[in-house]
Amino acid sequence: MDIFNLFTLIGGLALFLYGMNVMGEGLEKQAGSKLKVILEKLTNSPYKGFLVGLIVTSIIQSSSATTVMVVGFVNSGIMRLNQAIGIIMGANVGTTVTAWILSLTGLEGDSFWIQLVKPSSFSPLLAGIGIVMVMFMKSRSSKNIGSILLGFAILMFGMETMTGAVEPLADVPEFQQIFLMFQNPILGVLAGAVLTGIIQSSSASVGILQALSVTGTVTFGAALPIIMGQNIGTCVTALISSVGTNRNAKRAAIVHLYFNIIGTVLFLSLFYLVNAFVHFPFLESSINQVGIAIVHTSFNLLSTAVMLPFTKGLERLAYWTIKDTDEAEQFQMLDERLLATPSVAVNQCTKLTHDMADITHQALVGALDSFENFDAKRAVQIEEWEGLVDTYEDKLGTYMVKLSGVSLSMQDSHQLSVLLHTIGDFERISDHAVNILRSCQEMHDKKIHFSPEAQNELRILMEAVDEIIGITFRAFEEESSILGGQVEPLEQVIDGMTAEMKSRHIARLQHGLCTIELGFIFNDFLTNFSRVADHCSNIAVAVIQIGKDVFDTHSYLDDVKTAGGPEYMSLYESYQEKYMLPAAEF
Repeated sequence: MDIFNLFTLIGGLALFLYGMNVMGEGLEKQAGSKLKVILEKLTNSPYKGFLVGLIVTSIIQSSSATTVMVVGFVNSGIMRLNQAIGIIMGANVGTTVTAWILSLTGLEGDSFWIQLVKPSSFSPLLAGIGIVMVMFMKSRSSKNIGSILLGFAILMFGMETMTGAVEPLADVPEFQQIFLMFQNPILGVLAGAVLTGIIQSSSASVGILQALSVTGTVTFGAALPIIMGQNIGTCVTALISSVGTNRNAKRAAIVHLYFNIIGTVLFLSLFYLVNAFVHFPFLESSINQVGIAIVHTSFNLLSTAVMLPFTKGLERLAYWTIKDTDEAEQFQMLDERLLATPSVAVNQCTKLTHDMADITHQALVGALDSFENFDAKRAVQIEEWEGLVDTYEDKLGTYMVKLSGVSLSMQDSHQLSVLLHTIGDFERISDHAVNILRSCQEMHDKKIHFSPEAQNELRILMEAVDEIIGITFRAFEEESSILGGQVEPLEQVIDGMTAEMKSRHIARLQHGLCTIELGFIFNDFLTNFSRVADHCSNIAVAVIQIGKDVFDTHSYLDDVKTAGGPEYMSLYESYQEKYMLPAAEF
């Protein structure tokens, strides 16, 4: 083997890995979102999880991709650890499909049918169809299918190139000595694990071993521990993906590693123990591509058969390795791995935004209650809630901006628009809740009070604000345009009330019925109540307008205010009557 064969080998390996990557990405784009929904839902038992993991991995041709998805789902709370274990086992079996596909390159014979199923015969045709679909088809689905065909053809061409490049190694004694060395189980396992860990794909490393097998120097005795090591090496991807995740996600990744290590130890221990008495004659025989596929599949099937009934034991082992602590793990639902599954990511953002809305609602109601019943402990809680809402806005906003950059369905795009427009309003409402609280605290600390007339007016206004909050937050959580339509008439009534109360406040100042100090506090209350109503209006408009596939807040509000229909006017008049201020007494 000369330097040019080495160059050819490197080029073939590059094409092989690139083809596998292109094909995998095409498969995931074409079927990924549907498969991930299945992955999430149909896993209520280890056996169902095993079947789901097997099917998903067989389709997307990557146990690493499946396991990374699982780590992301566990991290975000979509999936429990015990659900993940069965899927991981199924993924290990599903990845063996690739080895069987690659073994087709080793078919020999002159019959038409054998020639027809050899990849070297049909791959050029697939490449031609694939490139036409990628370059000339407009639909995303067609382009994905074209990428799958093109990736498969490149992969097979790379496999053929590697096979041809290594054939001269059959006559190199040093090469034969290397594989004799790998008959030592420990060295063989290490070699397989290191190679797979570097390229992060057991399918690819098995393919490389299959290419080397054409030299005739790879024996069963050498291939067996290398294949075991390849299964361990593929865990590197999941372990890397678990960096920065919560403890359960790390446990999911460590379960993958434990499963393969325990399976390797059991398989090799049993095999060599039996061999000590039986002396299997085939260990010195050369292994071919089909033989490698058989060993790869047999190992994974036997490991799964032995360990599937003991999923709870693996779970306990993972918990023993990665112990619980009291460390807070908020916002783990916003896992960037879920950006590859936009519908799931949008659903996670919706859940967290609802949590944010609940906290905001509690903060504001608590602030309103503080007007007459100020409590220092509750004041501290409201301040903490406001800080938490700020964190929600920061985390959600950053994540949703990233999510808006991926391909979304129309429904998901609408939902994301609502969330992006409303998180800022929730954050501002929480700010106003703190402002209201501080005004209440100032009055409490200084032991000052408004006049009975001013107190009565503020109580009526706060009742109106309390109602608009309740309607708005229900409209958001239920995504109800009907409830959303009830917000703007009440917001207009609140605006009218605050304008009237400001005029009365000035009159009280002029008649000496209110102090300057109380006047400032009174005005702060009015300003914050008015701003809260404005933000409620914004949230309601987002719910209404996005449901209509448009988003033009100003246009909607202008239309409502200038040409409000009978329903709007009826609501406005009923709110006006309900929250009518008593006659001023000066």
